[in-house]
Amino acid sequence: MLSSARVAARSSCASTSSGVAAPTSTAAPPRPLRLPRPHDPILFAASAVIGVLTGLDDYLYAYSVVRLPVSTSAVLIAAQLAFTAGFAFLLMRQRFTSYSINSIFLLTMGAGCWRCTRAATGRRGVGQDIIRRTLGAAVLYAFILPLVELTYEKAEQAVTYSLVLEIQLVMCFFAAAFCTVGMLVNKDFHLLTLSL
Repeated sequence: MLSSARVAARSSCASTSSGVAAPTSTAAPPRPLRLPRPHDPILFAASAVIGVLTGLDDYLYAYSVVRLPVSTSAVLIAAQLAFTAGFAFLLMRQRFTSYSINSIFLLTMGAGCWRCTRAATGRRGVGQDIIRRTLGAAVLYAFILPLVELTYEKAEQAVTYSLVLEIQLVMCFFAAAFCTVGMLVNKDFHLLTLSL
């Protein structure tokens, strides 16, 4: 830390070099800037709810990926793009542009074309329940993405690197807790020891 004599000496040198007399004071040097911290309980609760929704989405996605062929799963999950655009329009008032509509159309068509080329290698007899869960995973994750952006907007704080990391940490903790409880209820940890 600089002593007050050094601060006064530096300010007098700065005043002579610029030609403008700077006021000399013996005040303490400025305090370092503090980054905002999300101690807001509403922000914490919103991050926790989004984390639980993410855990539920992870469950739905993992359930469908195990039981569906990759090509069918890719086509169903590609519908997430359109749902994300719709939820962004509803929650964040995001405008549809020709670029966003074109990208949604092309990416969805690309997944559909890939499905057509892989149709002969897929499993037959896919149940409607699995398809509903896959579409549910796509819709839920499409809802989560604009919801996270809305949380940042409603935080009433400057969106800094530390704020984003802390919100993501809370979300990931609650998503992992949701998945861990689900694995405990289903006794999946026993299956992990068998596979190792």
